[in-house]
Amino acid sequence: MKSLWKEAQKHLAGGVSSPVRAFKAVGGAPVFVKSGQGPYLFDSNGKKYVDHCLSWGALILGHADKKTIEAIVRQARKGTTFGAATELETRLALEIKKAFPSMKKIRFTSSGTEAAMSALRLARGVTGKDRIVKFEGCYHGHSDGLLVKAGSGLAAFGNPSSGGVPKGIARLTAVLPYNDIQACETFFKREKNIACVIVEPVAANMGVVPADKKFLEVLRRLTKRSGALLIFDEVISGYRVAYGGVQTLLGVTPDITILGKIIGGGLPVGAFGASDEIMARLSPTGNIYQAGTLSGNPLSMVAGLAVLSRLSKSFYSDMGQKTGRFLSEARKILSRKKAPVSIASMGSMFTVFFNFRPPRNFKEVSRSDPKGYANFFRQLLRSGVYFPPSGFEACFLSQAHGQKELDKTLDALYHIDS
Repeated sequence: MKSLWKEAQKHLAGGVSSPVRAFKAVGGAPVFVKSGQGPYLFDSNGKKYVDHCLSWGALILGHADKKTIEAIVRQARKGTTFGAATELETRLALEIKKAFPSMKKIRFTSSGTEAAMSALRLARGVTGKDRIVKFEGCYHGHSDGLLVKAGSGLAAFGNPSSGGVPKGIARLTAVLPYNDIQACETFFKREKNIACVIVEPVAANMGVVPADKKFLEVLRRLTKRSGALLIFDEVISGYRVAYGGVQTLLGVTPDITILGKIIGGGLPVGAFGASDEIMARLSPTGNIYQAGTLSGNPLSMVAGLAVLSRLSKSFYSDMGQKTGRFLSEARKILSRKKAPVSIASMGSMFTVFFNFRPPRNFKEVSRSDPKGYANFFRQLLRSGVYFPPSGFEACFLSQAHGQKELDKTLDALYHIDS
């Protein structure tokens, strides 16, 4: 691994194509993956790992699912991209609408970041307002207006959290504490130029932190009353927590929904959707421009169809029961450790926090012990279990994870030195 890592750093910025892959949070050279099969990853040295990262949640059926691969190969023989309309886009949109009835019309993109960026532009164009509201710890991709951290004081407009983001753009974004109803109500009393509120209804990029139902209901009420739009970023949660996502599970319906990951069957994809009236404002029928040469590309569409056509309410019931049994045993094992450890979960996603209890917001997440997680991660890796190389990310199960793989993970947890 060290030689591969050394060579990668000569030719790739930071040695990687996405920062968290560099293992900076956990130390050591990153794992270089050669292949995946079912619940397993295989590295360049041939070592086998039970995978609980699953391409950051995208592979709900596991690696190299046979029907998905067959669909991709069939389509690849016909052509990989056309830059033109295909029936496949319509078919995948219909499949998504079965689970997400609030998405009356859908626009495909090539990534979740692109879908979030486009949803914000749509919200601004529809409302005629400029400012957006997001929440500490929620990640919606790396577009300029969303790479923002909280400013000083309650509900301050944000400051750039990355180089290259102009302060003027960052100041159009307000950053509020997650799950804090009072902060939201106070902010909406004071500010009037709000185009939208964007939120992960289950945060998964500060670890798994579910939103309180009451919190989401208040956001729904405040946005309706003020004329702002409510955007649910369900890129991760959409096909992870339930059939139809958090909005179906909790009965809180947003104006715009953002999806990704699972809807592409492991290939690059994103999507956003809303009512007929809102989506009619997009070009070519409206004056809000959005486009993408590879949007709705046929490979991602057929892979998505191969996966989504097999998902149902009963599928998620079975996944929920399997995850519940596994996490019940994991909690028992970790409760015996000396270190303060807790597990937060929803659906088939979970996070092991080095904290006394599952956090409810970013402030509580930040109290977790990063060194404790790094040590935990490295011990699991040596035992052949692959968790995300950051303590502030989500772990996942797939349909391919059987009792053998879950027992191996539990055994690795049992032998962790706290």
